[in-house]
Amino acid sequence: MRKYVPKDNVQKKAYYTDRFHVVPSVPRAEVTDAHFASVVTALGNDVKEAYIEIGQLVVHIDPTRNFDVMKTLKETCGYTQCSEQSAVDYLAKDNEFELFWQLLNITEAKRVRVVCRLANGAAIESIEPLFKSANFAEREMFDMFGIKVNNHPYLKRIIMPDDWEGHPLLKTYPLHGDEFASWYEVDKIFGKEYRDIIGPENRDPGKVDIKDTKRFSRIGYEVPFGAEYNADEEVPVEYSETALVNYNKKTSKQLDERR
Repeated sequence: MRKYVPKDNVQKKAYYTDRFHVVPSVPRAEVTDAHFASVVTALGNDVKEAYIEIGQLVVHIDPTRNFDVMKTLKETCGYTQCSEQSAVDYLAKDNEFELFWQLLNITEAKRVRVVCRLANGAAIESIEPLFKSANFAEREMFDMFGIKVNNHPYLKRIIMPDDWEGHPLLKTYPLHGDEFASWYEVDKIFGKEYRDIIGPENRDPGKVDIKDTKRFSRIGYEVPFGAEYNADEEVPVEYSETALVNYNKKTSKQLDERR
């Protein structure tokens, strides 16, 4: 078995160097929209910070108030759909997770993002009684980040096996898995006594090289297998014609009629 290298300090390394372009922050604006202003008023003291970002309202709240805030947004403000819920790992920097919920008001065509910071090891209240879509989202958050959700009807892993060790979306989790991951299938299928016979799973990073004409193809710029790389000569892309759709046509007959 290969030697384990601790990954605890992986986030302490610089995120960017002069080799990479640093994308500027998204600009924030004050809440001037009448609808969004009414939402902030309805939430009252639960709002720690509010601003407009890319046309939607962003509200920062206390993590202990997430259920009450969601209930107000749904029953008072008309946000009846929770389209997204997840977390961001800021453990190395602040020892916290950033949780967010993306809500949609279908009637007004407005979006609200609710954000809170949750300390490492703390739990959040389930909003599954309000939004059934939160059931799987909270289970995925538990599976991928290890964030516990109080009063969830069935909190267990949803993607990884029940006996999996670790949480793959933590920034300290190795990209190619750890020792447990490399031996998981061998131990599960054959047993640990077969480790010396079979060996660990091969997790080759498989570097993608655009000049490799044996393992990778470039749509519209194909060359024969193993031929010299050509970056300039474009090859027309042809698709097969089916009984229903001709994919070689740029516009469909139905679209022309509608116009």
